Amino acid sequence: MGSDWVVVLVKDFGDAKQRLGPALNAQKRRALAKRNAKRAIEAAAAASNRLVVAGSEEVADVARRVGAEVFVEPRQEGQNPAARRGIQQALARGAEAVLLLSSDLPLVDQDAVRGMLEAAAATTGPVAIAAPAIGRGGTNALYLRPAGVIGLHFGGDSLAQFRRDAEARGVPFLLHESSAFALDLDEPLDLARLRRAV
Repeated sequence: MGSDWVVVLVKDFGDAKQRLGPALNAQKRRALAKRNAKRAIEAAAAASNRLVVAGSEEVADVARRVGAEVFVEPRQEGQNPAARRGIQQALARGAEAVLLLSSDLPLVDQDAVRGMLEAAAATTGPVAIAAPAIGRGGTNALYLRPAGVIGLHFGGDSLAQFRRDAEARGVPFLLHESSAFALDLDEPLDLARLRRAV
């Protein structure tokens, strides 16, 4: 797994969690985004290489304080451009594979990241492995070997789009079911799920 990189995608904390507006005020959303981002960055330390694609200097400061390499986006354009930039940076540093990791996973930890990397290591050749989100058809983590083996389709119904892309290219597509990856905090309902989970 030495040439594998975990790339954590982190928006500016002030722009994150907008859909939680009905349940949390701006200050609480910012604090939640910061706490979850730090958790994801620390979880990424399960790999020998980790890179944070930071949506702001504030995010970059949090990442540097826990020892992660950082690439600060020149501008925020969404998750897919952020992932593309992260892949380019990882490739420039010698990556052969990348695990793209969302930063809004309140249950993720190093064991979860290590488990997904070990599942990938048990396969050979080109592969795409996705960790599904609860509901909405989303994808909370995506392992790609080689890094550009399929396109980037984060957003609504991304899991199905990743699968279709992999099938069209003849690339094996595997699901990695994990409760640590499954819950992301996008909507007020997710906060209730988190309370039940903990």
